[in-house]
Amino acid sequence: MNPSQMQSTTVKPASFVTTNAVFIVRSIRHSLRNIESLMMAIMLPIMLMLLFTYVFGGAIAPGGDYVNYVVPGIILLCAGFGSSSTAVDVAADMSNGIIDRFRTMPINSISVVTGHVFASLARNLLATGIVISVALLVGFDPTASFFEWLGALGMVALFILAFTWLFAAIGLVTGSPSAASGYGFALLFLPYLSSAFVPTSTMPSWLQGFATHQPITPVIETIRGLLTGTPVSDHAWWAAGYCIAILAISITWCTLAFRSKGGRR
Repeated sequence: MNPSQMQSTTVKPASFVTTNAVFIVRSIRHSLRNIESLMMAIMLPIMLMLLFTYVFGGAIAPGGDYVNYVVPGIILLCAGFGSSSTAVDVAADMSNGIIDRFRTMPINSISVVTGHVFASLARNLLATGIVISVALLVGFDPTASFFEWLGALGMVALFILAFTWLFAAIGLVTGSPSAASGYGFALLFLPYLSSAFVPTSTMPSWLQGFATHQPITPVIETIRGLLTGTPVSDHAWWAAGYCIAILAISITWCTLAFRSKGGRR
């Protein structure tokens, strides 16, 4: 057949929605195959909650109400720990050559990062629900109304989304999954330097300023206020502002880092 007789075909690029949906499903499948990581993301916060409630709780709050104080911090710790695995997953994709394959396809290959982020959001909301269920079994007694529960879960989801994008950016700029794990683990110390486990007023004076004004504390105080009725005051505005700022910076960082390492497609 002569070339002039051959019928040319044009490959139509996949739509934005279709591409992202495919990569989200891909990331969820990878999560389901890595049961150990999923179980650790659920079990570690539960073990910490039981440890602080039954071992340290009597010394910290002899009245026995410590579980109501510590659960909001554990919820956020669960969300942060689950989000940190995104750095490892993104770093693995960047280092194993799969991105080069995606670049040859008529798709927006940065969607692989979007897939990891939204799969992490779904995975961590599930883990958060399990942690809250266990907390109710060990004596957590929230006073929240239906809309306050929605507000608290919305804040948790915004926190997960912001920090997952941040961990995704870390995964993009690090050289290997092990390096990404190390950098991501460093961020997991932030909840311990906040009001998650004790009031910041009980900390040394040189630490109080950082613990009070770092991003984690207003998020925890907002969730604690919505669930247990403590004063929220302006914590909600600071929490939302911090999360939105981190989200915007992280998405920009991800986009620039991906274009630098993975090409412009």
